[in-house]
Amino acid sequence: MDHTDAITAFAADLAGHVPAARCYTDAMARLAYGTDASFYRLIPAMVVKVESEAEVAAVLAAARAHRVGITFRAAGTSLSGQAVTDSVLVLLGDGWHAGEILDGGERIRLLPGVIGQQANDWLRPFARKIGPDPASINTCKIGGIAANNASGMCCGTRDNSYHTLAAIRVMLADGAILDTADASSVAAFRHSHADLLARLAALAAQVRANTALCERIRHKYRLKNTTGYGINALVDFDDPVDILSHLMIGSEGTLGFIAAITYRTVPDHPHKASALVFWDALDACCDAVSALAHAPVSAVELMDGLSLQAVAKQLPTVLGDRHFAAGLLIETRAPDAATLEQQVAAIEACLAPFAAARHTGFSTDTATIDTYWSVRKGLFPAVGAVRETGSTVVIEDVTFPVARLAAGVAGLRALFAQLGYDEALLFGHALEGNLHMVFTPRFDDPAEVARYDALMQGLVQLVAVEFGGSLKGEHGTGRNMAPFVRTEWGDEAYAVMQAIKALFDPAGILNPGVLLNADPHLHLQNLKPMPAADPIVDKCIECGFCEPACPAHGYTLSPRQRIVVWREIQAMGARQDQTTRKRWLRQYRHHGIDSCAATGMCATRCPVGINTGTLMKQLAKAHDGKLANWGQRHYRLASSAARQGLYLWHGLRRLLGEPVLTAINREARRVFPLIPLVPSALKAGTTPALAPHDEGRPVVLFPSCVNRVLAGADGQRSELVATLSLLAKAGFAPVYPPDTESLCCGQPFASKNAHSAADAALAATNAALLTASAQGRHPVYLDNGPCSLRLLTAQRAGQLDARLQLHAGPAFLRDHVLPRLHIQRVARLALHVPCSASLSDGGHALRMLAAATAEEVVESGIACCGFAGDKGLTQPALNAHALRDLRQRQQGCDAAASSSRTCQIGLQTHTGLPYQSIEALLDAQSMKTP
Repeated sequence: MDHTDAITAFAADLAGHVPAARCYTDAMARLAYGTDASFYRLIPAMVVKVESEAEVAAVLAAARAHRVGITFRAAGTSLSGQAVTDSVLVLLGDGWHAGEILDGGERIRLLPGVIGQQANDWLRPFARKIGPDPASINTCKIGGIAANNASGMCCGTRDNSYHTLAAIRVMLADGAILDTADASSVAAFRHSHADLLARLAALAAQVRANTALCERIRHKYRLKNTTGYGINALVDFDDPVDILSHLMIGSEGTLGFIAAITYRTVPDHPHKASALVFWDALDACCDAVSALAHAPVSAVELMDGLSLQAVAKQLPTVLGDRHFAAGLLIETRAPDAATLEQQVAAIEACLAPFAAARHTGFSTDTATIDTYWSVRKGLFPAVGAVRETGSTVVIEDVTFPVARLAAGVAGLRALFAQLGYDEALLFGHALEGNLHMVFTPRFDDPAEVARYDALMQGLVQLVAVEFGGSLKGEHGTGRNMAPFVRTEWGDEAYAVMQAIKALFDPAGILNPGVLLNADPHLHLQNLKPMPAADPIVDKCIECGFCEPACPAHGYTLSPRQRIVVWREIQAMGARQDQTTRKRWLRQYRHHGIDSCAATGMCATRCPVGINTGTLMKQLAKAHDGKLANWGQRHYRLASSAARQGLYLWHGLRRLLGEPVLTAINREARRVFPLIPLVPSALKAGTTPALAPHDEGRPVVLFPSCVNRVLAGADGQRSELVATLSLLAKAGFAPVYPPDTESLCCGQPFASKNAHSAADAALAATNAALLTASAQGRHPVYLDNGPCSLRLLTAQRAGQLDARLQLHAGPAFLRDHVLPRLHIQRVARLALHVPCSASLSDGGHALRMLAAATAEEVVESGIACCGFAGDKGLTQPALNAHALRDLRQRQQGCDAAASSSRTCQIGLQTHTGLPYQSIEALLDAQSMKTP
């Protein structure tokens, strides 16, 4: 049976076990889902999204029956090709996002779909965290962290998944489950798999009897090492169940499926201090690293001279015009301030003999520390942002013995110079001798591929042979280093690894070709093309960091997937493949363009700052310019028509009842998709009149059109009523701009590419605000998040008069209103920080207001709710998808608040909580301070 027939039979067996809607065979979907962060491109024959262990068991059973290879993937942030396949790709769905705090935070049990940072957020109240801290922790998931034995900047070799593993639940290739946290499961497994455990014990005994091999293993794991299988388990443990458990760590999905993992957590000390220290000589810097190994440091990050030059603009006052040979970012953490001070003194004493050329001194300022670390984390994208279009960003990591770190760095620099990789940066986790290399080869030129091969061959000889180091410190073996595992480990250790693979996966169905592979040219095959698509997205490195912020991820396409597919559509044009291109363009209309929220949250997570929404808006059809311009000129009439339409709709709701009207609305939308779906929380309101003020400080209240037209959470009065009341309590005398009902910030027009109307609306608003504020003498209060962002951004761009004192509502309330109020707190508040607030100071301000108003704040944890202006009406499934887990997360809350009226409507619809503006919440819970 050939591969195509095997896949067909596999799919037939899977039918009835996994819904067809989660089995993807369409070419566009397979390309989109099949792409990961590595520089390899394999397109799966089929993609299956699983939601339960039962579905995983069904996948494994069908794979065994038809000898079909399967590859499990969590977030797709792996860098070495371990999460791509041309067979069946198995993705984790929503059913794998749960976790459980154990022993007061001393342990945490996590399913493999939990994002690493989410686990740390759950642990924060206990002052604990998981040990692994990869740079991708805001995106990567627990399954990938464990399967790759990912570590990170503060993790070292002590706190990785291998060393903090408390228990694991795995499903083997034969469908058997072992849960080491469950004594009955362990007992049953010992009985059912006695032969496997006996053979594993025998293999361990064979290794321990080989003194030279044992010493080699111990030496290799004193370093950071993820090359091949973690055969240190064979010498670290006696019980074959423990050996099996620890072999799963770092096995890259080739031995079984990790269904859950329990970590022993580590302290998350609240007090920390960081410093940057620079040297004119590399040897002196590396000598300091060796000394710091015995100091109370949490992290020591090395940056070579080229790395420092790449980030010089981010540290102008620190680096100036000096070119240093190397630098260290040093951090220390402690449970209290006194201990921190002692640790800093000890580190300074340790550094004193090494004559640094410049030392910033240790800072405890949060902003300064964040700047230092953002610079260090920005080294990878620093290369990606300036790479030549069509080139690929490759990041590799190796480990040298710390005592030979300086020689290792010099050797790498010489290798790069020899092969012309002048852009290559070197940086890494100095205490472990773990160095990362970032460079930008082209894989569309055979000569460039040959140059890359020469680099890899030289790297293997330098690191593994000459220095006895590790070819992979923390990124996993994958495909890129699989051909070189034998060279690093030697024949005896390699034979042990082969035996392990044969024990666990005799049919070879689990992630075939990854981690162990005899093909000496594997690292040069299936290299990912990076064709030009559009200047807006050409710098994308397909890392996937954007995906957790995207409300459409898992519904249609994520930003990464939108770019991947658009690149392919453009490549089809170059290949003159017009028939397929037209078909993909038709699909892309919904999956790429129309279902994109276009709020720009992806750019906040992107290492190179790409806003995929900008491209999607550019690709969308422009709104009819004449109609938009007419609407802008007659905005009072348009607003009144919208209000009257909602009154009519509300009348129908009372006449027919909510269920009947909703059913009619859905059926009409099915026949005519342009008809919006109107949620019950969407009701008409009016702009309240201003009460006369004899005294008070003037403030211009710019009421957004949504707050003028729509009622608040109570479905009756506008939330402007609460805003006016709140400002009055704080001693302000609010005034409206002239002709308020005709004003608009221009956002509704800009979102439809009606730029002429948007600019005209902005100009009219500018003139009205100048008049009302006495040419900028009085502050202007902006009452709705998206409008605030629009106006503040326009002012920074020079489109609004610089004299205007514009204030986003939450920031003004925090600074000028809250200090004048006495707050009676609610017990538990549900809070959503909308994207408009996250993209400005409003996010921090909103959280401060929430903390002042509630004993406990339960954030939504959602970067973008997907309502996105009118998308909640025209693409309601996007809003529903983004908020699909929120009802359960915010159960038991006494109140709910946000700072965008449209977001609040979607939140109320999908949680059942009456989401109100932060102004309404504060007004309800406050009294004027006596």
